[in-house]
Amino acid sequence: MSKNLSYVLVTPYTIAKSRTGGVVARLLSRTDLEFVGAQIFAPDHELTEKYSRSIRMNAPKDQPALLADYVKKYFAPSGGRPHRTLFLVFRGENPCEQLLGVCGHIYPQHVEIDSVVGETIRDTYSDLIFSSSDSNEVRYFEPAVLTPRTQEEANSDLRLFADYLEGKENLVQNVTYPDPKKIERTLVIIKPDNWKHNSLRPGTIIDMFSRTGLRIIGVKIHRFSPAQALDFYRPVEAFLIKKLSERFGKRAKELLENECKFPLSQKLYKTLISSYGEECAIDQFHQIIEFMSGKRPNGYSREEMETPGNIKCMIMVYEGENAVKKIRDVLGPTDPLLAPEGTVRREFGSNIMINTAHASDSVKSYEREQKIVKVSYNPIASIIKEHLG
Repeated sequence: MSKNLSYVLVTPYTIAKSRTGGVVARLLSRTDLEFVGAQIFAPDHELTEKYSRSIRMNAPKDQPALLADYVKKYFAPSGGRPHRTLFLVFRGENPCEQLLGVCGHIYPQHVEIDSVVGETIRDTYSDLIFSSSDSNEVRYFEPAVLTPRTQEEANSDLRLFADYLEGKENLVQNVTYPDPKKIERTLVIIKPDNWKHNSLRPGTIIDMFSRTGLRIIGVKIHRFSPAQALDFYRPVEAFLIKKLSERFGKRAKELLENECKFPLSQKLYKTLISSYGEECAIDQFHQIIEFMSGKRPNGYSREEMETPGNIKCMIMVYEGENAVKKIRDVLGPTDPLLAPEGTVRREFGSNIMINTAHASDSVKSYEREQKIVKVSYNPIASIIKEHLG
């Protein structure tokens, strides 16, 4: 069976209420679809009008155009300020059917509160309130997410969004702060160990970071090339090799002394560190590069080193006061075994290398890292256009 693309839009209200993690967790854990792209963007009036018209045209004849009216009212800029929405793209068999099943339907009829079971995203996060128990007049409506019902509708909307997003900046700057000097940005990477199979983990991690109260202003799915991963981790290479060389050298010394039944000289011990220990340490560093990119950084041509690997991660940019410290407090220290209870690395990390997520350790580090992973660029429009032809 052929694979198609479909999408989910997370509404501005859902993002503002920090419910993004819960939505992503449901979508990833309850479908077998491949998560191929994500982007935060702020629709303008023209896009909002076109998308609203598409929804109205495809709405069932027996249902009021609740979604079309909602999009027109709440997706467009208001008071001169555009609003953030999150665009999530999935690929697989019957993607519209699978995503609609997780998102849930919009029911125009009255539903008793005790009948809501919380199974779908809309069961949990959306609201449809009527003026009275016997009225069909809608007093309040918040759908939480939007997703197409048919593949034809999905393809049409995807083309619309791809045309709009092509060449757009990947970071949304739609807020003016009273004191901009206090505002920081920080980079978060949800690492490859969270993407081996569809699970709750990525969404749960996003949910944990939401406790900081910081704003998400940029998201993308990223695949590191070996060269990019080397550049990214270059600042810790020398420190890591020195630290691990001593550790491996000490371990080799203990094994040899135990086997040979005599103590090694200090000279031989230093030789073990600079030879065996250093070689093992370099191998460990190369394992980090392989973990992030899918390839070890040796034995490849320059072109192959620059080619993105097949390992996926998610890159996010958070913004706000003390953003660096707030995110790192929730992340926890490098070694998950030393991380406090309730931190991301304590909950999901395995060891120093496979520690589930990365966060910039300073504003200066953010500036360096964001250039390497090109946070201002998002390939989602290209992915859509390449698939649709």
